[in-house]
Amino acid sequence: MSLSVRPRPYIIPEYSLTGDLLAYLTCGLQYRYHNKGSLPPSTPVQLWFGEFIHSVMEEAYRRWQDETSEQRFPWNWDPDVRDIELEVERRLEARGLYAPFGLFCAYGLTQSRQCTCYTRNPPRQHQLIASQRTESAINTWGQHLFPLIAEAEVRLKGSRDMPNYQPNISRSNYYGVTGVIDVISSVNLINAPPGNLILHYIHQHTEVSQIINNLASQEYEIIIDYKGMRRPATNSRLWQHHEWQILTYTWLRSQQPQSRPIAAGIIFYLNELALSGEDVEELRDDVASSLTDVMPSGQDLNRIQNWRRGTPPPVLTRPFREQRSIRIIPVNDTAVQNSLQRFDNVVSTPYSAL
Repeated sequence: MSLSVRPRPYIIPEYSLTGDLLAYLTCGLQYRYHNKGSLPPSTPVQLWFGEFIHSVMEEAYRRWQDETSEQRFPWNWDPDVRDIELEVERRLEARGLYAPFGLFCAYGLTQSRQCTCYTRNPPRQHQLIASQRTESAINTWGQHLFPLIAEAEVRLKGSRDMPNYQPNISRSNYYGVTGVIDVISSVNLINAPPGNLILHYIHQHTEVSQIINNLASQEYEIIIDYKGMRRPATNSRLWQHHEWQILTYTWLRSQQPQSRPIAAGIIFYLNELALSGEDVEELRDDVASSLTDVMPSGQDLNRIQNWRRGTPPPVLTRPFREQRSIRIIPVNDTAVQNSLQRFDNVVSTPYSAL
């Protein structure tokens, strides 16, 4: 009697751009430990702050949208922003994510929660650097971003042909691409809000302004992503990966029937609004090596060059911090196709951990 052989299961692999592709390219071994072996990261500072700042911005938008009393700026840190911070931190702690010491003051989180920031008495809440960044993010960008938001936390999924597909060898002839866009802003050229700082920067960008002028539609979209980090050096992998992320999300969004033409992507590097000493040190190195596309001048340049480790971060001008915080990425078909080709190349890499 002959026995039939059970066929191999047909499984379409799915890859998240940030959780899989970019994590793998950053460090393949670490990706295998964390994503495949479920080993938690040993230094979760960036993990916590990334989750924290995304959640604060999302909650701030919801309150701005739902409560007429919140549709005014600036917001005071206490109680407006502080109330949101404590609510978000409760959610993160319920998931096992705790704020690293010295980054966020958890005083008032619960009735029994005491302040451990300093030894002075009486204990009280302190606006540490995480809180400085949330207040600056909401008051710098929130007031201009919230009126433009069409959708928030948009989950996307698409499929592509499996590169180097071989019947009976490859797992499937397709692979899935997934991603989450923080914000999709919809702009109407006729009804665009006057005096909007984000649109000011968009129209100042020569290439993006040309793209908008050549659109057949009166409406266009902007894909927006928050980063809880400083602006990377222009020769770093992160600088390239962030552009790749925006362009891949553009393709995923374009597959949805309700999407409009996408003119640009924006990345907000929110740490630039309130730099730490380490951030200033790296910025000074980037300036000295001409490895940044937003160079300081005048008093900003003097303060950065004269800053010394161990002293408080210098007070930089608001326009310079705004320019450092916003990165505009033009969207065109050639750039999008190049990003998708790089995605294919990583998926088809022999002996990949993906």
